[in-house]
Amino acid sequence: MEREGNKPVSSDAKGLKKVDVRLKWDPSPWDLPPHHLDIIATTYTADAPHGRPVYVVQFDKRSPDGTINMSRHSRTGQGFGFVEEMTFELDRLAPSYARVVVGVAIHQDDGHKTFGDVSNTEVVVAEGYKELLTDDFERVAEATAATVAEFTRSTSGAWEFQEAIRGYDSDPDLFTTEMGSEPRL
Repeated sequence: MEREGNKPVSSDAKGLKKVDVRLKWDPSPWDLPPHHLDIIATTYTADAPHGRPVYVVQFDKRSPDGTINMSRHSRTGQGFGFVEEMTFELDRLAPSYARVVVGVAIHQDDGHKTFGDVSNTEVVVAEGYKELLTDDFERVAEATAATVAEFTRSTSGAWEFQEAIRGYDSDPDLFTTEMGSEPRL
């Protein structure tokens, strides 16, 4: 099932099963501190779909059940192609989970950096060879962190994807507490 705009997308009536989120960016110039970006995922239950996450997955934390894993991580952006990758086995998540939010945050250890300060950023959300989202963070260029995707479980139990590009002015730790909040109008 595919819908236009900000409507949910799933690959078929059974929903999304295994999804990858990939991230790339250019390294900083040799004489400047490295740009360090991270993919972050937060999970929520059906009875508390917003607010504080049940758990957070990022470079130094993994999901307790092994359904969300960081398979590639970079602190500099150096490497060929996508240098960070997180895999989501949505079909294996416990039935109590109803929402997963995915974002990207820039570490602020060496001064304030926004997406506009980092060149050639790109995030891709894909199920197999099918790209569900490709974005370059241009519309959130002044942000230091951004949500990019939201996976929700429908009443039938199928997982659906929704684009969720929203910018934040947060460091990675604060961002994990904000990214699951209800969207502001």
